[in-house]
Amino acid sequence: MATGRTHRPATRSRGIPEATVARLPLYLRALTALSERSVPTVSSEELAAAAGVNSAKLRKDFSYLGSYGTRGVGYDVEYLVYQISRELGLTQDWPVAIVGIGNLGAALANYGGFASRGFRVAALIDADPAMAGTPVAGIAVQHTDDLDRIISDNGVSIGVITTPPGAAQQVCDRLVAAGVTSILNFAPTVLSVPDGVDVRKVDLSIELQILAFHEQRKAGEEAAADGRAAPDPGTDEAPPVRATPVGRKGPDGDMPAVMPA
Repeated sequence: MATGRTHRPATRSRGIPEATVARLPLYLRALTALSERSVPTVSSEELAAAAGVNSAKLRKDFSYLGSYGTRGVGYDVEYLVYQISRELGLTQDWPVAIVGIGNLGAALANYGGFASRGFRVAALIDADPAMAGTPVAGIAVQHTDDLDRIISDNGVSIGVITTPPGAAQQVCDRLVAAGVTSILNFAPTVLSVPDGVDVRKVDLSIELQILAFHEQRKAGEEAAADGRAAPDPGTDEAPPVRATPVGRKGPDGDMPAVMPA
């Protein structure tokens, strides 16, 4: 089986937009669920709903893959699974190294879904000498002093950083120097990398803050619908309200009938 160090996905060379690439895993997840239920074909509308996109966008995305479906029948589920998996590079073996084996790093190492998606956790690395040799998910943790050798010996091209933020850039620099060309960063900091290195950032606190924003907005909309004042997030008291003429527009379009002062 080919390894990630010698084979790279062909999406960029084929001119597939990054937005489309970002949606391919959503389609693959929905298709895999259909395949597991032995569903042979699926319409663009059904698959789009399962993936959370509109059907026109789905059909446009699939046109980049050269897949147009069959009128009146839809898309062949198994063939689409293969097509998307191949386009994403998931028909290859991708050795992955996780650096920073704290609670999050250990949880990722124990996650069973990597192998079924083409990713193999090949190495666990940590700066704590006491961790060296400790088995996590059946893999012995190795010390960062040996990082260059570990990356080379295992043919790793994808690194996962789960260190504290203060150590993340140094770890990133060492991974890049060792030959890693793609990094998944869980540390709450922005990494600087040279051209040719891809970084994807996962920041759980930012995602929670975005959800908090939406929760606050929903609470305000519910309060407005009930004729109550929305609570001011900066105080413990609800602000006074004033009536706004119906049909008046603000910079963002139509304004609700009742707005906080």
